[in-house]
Amino acid sequence: MKRLLPFLLVLSAIMASAQESTDLYRIIDAVSAERIERDITTLANFGTRHTLSDTLSQTRGIGAARRWIKSEFDKISRDCGDCLEVFYQKDFIKKGDNQRIVKDVWIVNVVAIQWGTTNPNSFIIMSGDIDSRVSNPTDYTSDSPGANDNASGMAGTIEAARVLSKYKFENSIIYVGLSGEEQGLYGGKGLAAYAKEREWNIIGILNNDMIGNIRGVDGVVSNRDFRIFSEPVPPTETEQQRRSRRFYGGEVDGISRQLARYVHKTTQQYMPEMNPMMIYRLDRFGRGGHHRPFNDAGFAGIRIMEAHENYTQQHQDIRTENGIEYGDKLEHVNFEFAKKLTAVNAINLASIAWAPLSPAEVKIGGIVEPYAKLKWEAVPGAKGYKIYWRDTTSPTWDYSRYVGNTTEHTLEGIVIDNYFFGVSAVGENGFESPVVFPGGIFRN
Repeated sequence: MKRLLPFLLVLSAIMASAQESTDLYRIIDAVSAERIERDITTLANFGTRHTLSDTLSQTRGIGAARRWIKSEFDKISRDCGDCLEVFYQKDFIKKGDNQRIVKDVWIVNVVAIQWGTTNPNSFIIMSGDIDSRVSNPTDYTSDSPGANDNASGMAGTIEAARVLSKYKFENSIIYVGLSGEEQGLYGGKGLAAYAKEREWNIIGILNNDMIGNIRGVDGVVSNRDFRIFSEPVPPTETEQQRRSRRFYGGEVDGISRQLARYVHKTTQQYMPEMNPMMIYRLDRFGRGGHHRPFNDAGFAGIRIMEAHENYTQQHQDIRTENGIEYGDKLEHVNFEFAKKLTAVNAINLASIAWAPLSPAEVKIGGIVEPYAKLKWEAVPGAKGYKIYWRDTTSPTWDYSRYVGNTTEHTLEGIVIDNYFFGVSAVGENGFESPVVFPGGIFRN
């Protein structure tokens, strides 16, 4: 029987992986470029979605836009038997809070929650931004279609909800349109605080900001490349954790970086035509996005976006100068590319929502020993666990071993000094949690 156990473990893993693959390929195929194009067009046709723009008109301004987004989430919910809880989450910001808030304003997010069956208080989030702007960040009346920035990310979020609402998941998924990004990341701050107040376990946020452009200002044209931005370690880490990193490593192994690696791996496995580029930076140089407020609150969060930006189409008044057309207009959006990045989000949302939660209290030992030994706490619903390791200079988890239903394992012959290690939980369905980097050391 002992000889059969390794074979049975492998057979069980193969069967679970086959079901996992079928489900994810079905999700990829269900994403529609035509629906995304329709939604981006609708959002762009609101004229402007500036945070301070008209809230009473039925056809123009951010008020009309957010009511339309809510109506789409409501429609999706009706189609799936009221499987979504749809609501507005809002915060009042007074004039002068910063130089871009030139009058009192309600920052209103549109939230749709697909509650998990096993871990309803654990959430994976996909976000897009509702608001748009022109060259002057306080100009809230001029036309600002914001077709790529960020109707593309908002449309992708709505489309992901359409596709994934057909399934049930162990963990909860939040689809959200965030407001006030251009005025100071207000929507993200509000929702992160809302989550903290309710003691939600946020597994991570996939912030989608500009997922529809393939023609870079540098002349590069690519419908395959996209970037995944992630910070190295949480800003909320303690001084003791910072001191530990000096001796044990982990400078690039925070929770956001593990989420980035998860998206990178899943994409390469199920959408090999895409080229995910992990960028070791919180965001573009000196710039910001709506995942940052979640990072500031101690949650994992990444930004997913096109690789080749065109600055003539971002934050620009609509005009033509020296033969160059400026402005974020529909004609510059590649809807097939937006479909691909929406599918990237959808399969990662599904994978995490179907997976067990990540192991807690992962510890490592093996100092001055010819092995590395890892221990962790059992995860409810996990069929088993997988240990990962990589060269200390590698950006990705390159080696792994499924170790079955145990809470400790020794990797004989793998010297702790030469690698970094992590542990994930694996469900009966074959889906894995994000990897957890050891947070403690033990000696035998």
